Amino acid sequence: MKVFVVLAIIAVAAAAPQNPQDVQILRYESNNAGLDAYNFAWELSDGSLHEEQGQLKNQGTENEGIAVQGRYAWVGPDGVNYIITYIADENGFQPTIQQGPGGAIPSAVVASLLG
Repeated sequence: MKVFVVLAIIAVAAAAPQNPQDVQILRYESNNAGLDAYNFAWELSDGSLHEEQGQLKNQGTENEGIAVQGRYAWVGPDGVNYIITYIADENGFQPTIQQGPGGAIPSAVVASLLG
């Protein structure tokens, strides 16, 4: 549910009115090393970015899983730069929310994301 809320926030930010022809890809990297690790990063001229790294943990055991860390950011319609840094592993999705000057994240939103 927390991941859905975070993705919904990203979708709202991405739906902000803009001319898509004006947004340029500044950086795109992708490295899939097979089954045990990956990373990717992209950045757009509108201030949006996403960077992520994942690694297979406990390969071949019943506790096998992927540990992921990363961050994504966007500039909201209010002009504030929002940054979510996260870890996702056997303990679940663990975001840290930061924002630049110009507004505050409502406490109810923070509470719903952090559980």
